[in-house]
Amino acid sequence: MGLLETIDDPRDLRGLGMARMKELAAEIRGFLIANVARTGGHLGPNLGVVELTLGIHRVFDSPRDSIVFDTGHQSYVHKLVTGRRDFSTLRQEGGLAGYPDRSESIHDVVESSHASSSLSWADGISRARQLTGEGDRYVVAVVGDGALTGGMAWEAVNNIAADKDRRVVIVVNDNGRSYAPTIGGLADQLAGLRQTLDKVRTHKAYEGTLDFWKQRLQEGGAVSRFTYKSLHATKKGIKDWWAPQGLFEDLGMKYIGPVDGHNLAAVEEALQLARSYRGPVIVHALTEKGRGYAPARAHEADQFHAVGVIDPETGESVERPGAQSWTSVFGEEIADIADERADIVGITGAMLIPVGLKTMAERHPARVVDVGIAEQHALTSAAGMAFGGLHPVVALYATFLNRAFDQLLMDVALHGAGVTVVLDRAGVTGPDGPSHHGMWDLSLLQIVPGLHLAAPRDATRLREELREAVAVSDAPTVLRFSKGSVGAEIEAVERLHDGVDILARHGDGEERDVLIVAVGSMADMALDVAGRLADQGVTSTVVDPRWVLPVPRSIIGLAARHRIVVSIEDGVKAGGVGSRIRQEMRAAGVDTALNEVGLPVEFLQHGSRNQVLARVGVTAPRIAQDTLAQVLGTKVPFARPRPGQDLPTGQIPQL
Repeated sequence: MGLLETIDDPRDLRGLGMARMKELAAEIRGFLIANVARTGGHLGPNLGVVELTLGIHRVFDSPRDSIVFDTGHQSYVHKLVTGRRDFSTLRQEGGLAGYPDRSESIHDVVESSHASSSLSWADGISRARQLTGEGDRYVVAVVGDGALTGGMAWEAVNNIAADKDRRVVIVVNDNGRSYAPTIGGLADQLAGLRQTLDKVRTHKAYEGTLDFWKQRLQEGGAVSRFTYKSLHATKKGIKDWWAPQGLFEDLGMKYIGPVDGHNLAAVEEALQLARSYRGPVIVHALTEKGRGYAPARAHEADQFHAVGVIDPETGESVERPGAQSWTSVFGEEIADIADERADIVGITGAMLIPVGLKTMAERHPARVVDVGIAEQHALTSAAGMAFGGLHPVVALYATFLNRAFDQLLMDVALHGAGVTVVLDRAGVTGPDGPSHHGMWDLSLLQIVPGLHLAAPRDATRLREELREAVAVSDAPTVLRFSKGSVGAEIEAVERLHDGVDILARHGDGEERDVLIVAVGSMADMALDVAGRLADQGVTSTVVDPRWVLPVPRSIIGLAARHRIVVSIEDGVKAGGVGSRIRQEMRAAGVDTALNEVGLPVEFLQHGSRNQVLARVGVTAPRIAQDTLAQVLGTKVPFARPRPGQDLPTGQIPQL
């Protein structure tokens, strides 16, 4: 039996000596490589935080002390030492979540996997502890150097640092390699001296002595005040040369480090110092993403940040190559457009490769800007670029648009800025779970005045609609598409005067039973529904609006000539595309019934895209069954009766 199998609770770690702890660290790395290789997941980040996580759990007492992981994709080691060793169905339906999950363990605190929020959580939890008489409980926030590019993190630091009695320990997991020379060489020679200085600096007597002399010198005459300023400047200069303390100590927060995040003894000593200080402290740990796994370390792009199913020996993917991805289609097309237009500028929030801007960056490096994890800044900066004569293309995951909504509304839309926002991974994304589903955008964007919103159904339409989007110079445009592979091309049988595509007609004449409005990638499902209805003698028209905002007028005209409208979208149906079409119909005096098919207003748990859609009833058989019942008059909303007929009722056949 391995050491890991004896660890069911963090307290089990405390009986192990340092040699055994090193064995456990190696065993955990082997476990992660073997298991994540079978399921896919965030491998590189977790290999980098093994010693850091073990040290935190040995020094602090979870769950009495709260441990908060920023983003949460580096929580696999935490899951292991809190008794969750079944990784066989990691990120699969019914299996272990890829992020912290309160339903799994009392040791999990924050489920949201959006970056830069952990320090605000730490501020709130520690403030609550003070006010409820539990100020002796610690809050440990593990935040990456990348997450510190987000402004929200610094807003929280400003508040945490203002209260010297709150027991908050911020562990910065710095794997950006900007401080790589500090591991080895000179750092080894200076390590002992640095630890000695940290012990002095975190002792309460040190702070008391500093305060005493500060007061005495400042209360003296001009010479005393000058002496204080000189000594303070010298002290600060030496500290900044010694270690990159930056804004933390400027805000009044004690800084420890940098420490080698893979040296268990050094990590524990730094954390013990932080704990003994009993006030806000930052511990700066230098780590390597993908530590201990050569294929990850050799992967220049992101050290295996996230992988699919791979060969654990080589790190090579064993998944069959699929069709071209939505992201790659966008990446190729935006690079081609940038070749043609010098005003096109790409903006990404620390996700150059995942959102498809790498090719454009290679061709036009000066015209792709990475703003870090700062979506709010990205949108307002884009508005400024538009004012300056450029056309920015801001590429984000759909779920992260939520953070930048105010800027899109008040900085971009209010000013009529020609900015294109490209939303990758829109709709149900699958294994990453509730915080990563891009299911909110269709509803959020409905209320932005003047906004144009496109949802391509295939690769050809993505290229086409992207070019149409960047041609708009006086309003925001948004293009959204799904995660994964693009499906087969779906050609239209006719394009109407306002750009709406007719994808299929079942039945003769202009008057038909059902108008099916397919939003983006739901087109294939809509055609399936229409075919099932045709088998039951129900006539239909299937349309792809292409641009769902503003609602094309031809959609309203078609709705008037059908007995019922069914809209199918992969966003929340409350306030979504179907809801907007209904409003436009009523405003035009069209009283045709409309049924919105979409996602419920719920946080949907992880699983494959098809599993999640099936769980909420968004499948072709279910939609066809419901629509047939509405046509027969046995389910609301009832289809309009045919001329001269009463509202029909009847038995619903099983499809």
